[in-house]
Amino acid sequence: MRITKCQLVAASLCVMLLGLSIATLSTVTRYGLHFSIISNIAPESSSYRDIHHAAFYVGVFLSMTLILAALLSAVATVRESRCLTATAFFCFALAFCGMIPALCWRYMHSTEVEDSMLDVYDLVYEEVRRNGSSSKRHELTLIHEIFLCCGKHSPLGDTAAVEHKMCHPGTEQTAGRDCLQEMHGFLKKHMGFVSTLLGITIGFTVYGMVLTSFNWFSIHFSDNLDRKGKYTLQGR
Repeated sequence: MRITKCQLVAASLCVMLLGLSIATLSTVTRYGLHFSIISNIAPESSSYRDIHHAAFYVGVFLSMTLILAALLSAVATVRESRCLTATAFFCFALAFCGMIPALCWRYMHSTEVEDSMLDVYDLVYEEVRRNGSSSKRHELTLIHEIFLCCGKHSPLGDTAAVEHKMCHPGTEQTAGRDCLQEMHGFLKKHMGFVSTLLGITIGFTVYGMVLTSFNWFSIHFSDNLDRKGKYTLQGR
């Protein structure tokens, strides 16, 4: 019983740290320059905005559920409360049910996020290429500065003029860097980190569910054993 309590407290601490990590990652995904610049210029018809907002809210939900589960399991372990232990188990199960679809969506729609981001860049780039005085000119320059890239390779070979005007003058080292490739590399690293974090969190969530269920049964049978052999004498 004591070993289980120590394991549950340690698991609760790890789950809380993972919950904070997911909250931080969700905030970076929502307000980070690389994502927010694309979201701000994406047209209403683009699916990128929906994916961007959904990822933030799902991340916040999962992080809050994990932190609550960790706090409840730690308090339940100290107080040996069956009610708190059952509530902690429910929070772990709720987080687990939320992370499994998120991880499945990550692998089943692995290219949807990348395609929607690249489509936004292509749309802005082509509009500036056709009309140099377009209002999108400043937004394209910002994308080049944030992703440290300069234009894209085109089979038509008529992008030199756009790159000369739209690339930041102080970033000669970015010349020749295809923005599509830079975005692809950035998203690949980000999504890889998301998958790793979700996988680790799912493992600790299952571990927390097992420990809280074992702890609940231990408290339940311990209470029953304490009541055995105790009798109350009543006078006639």
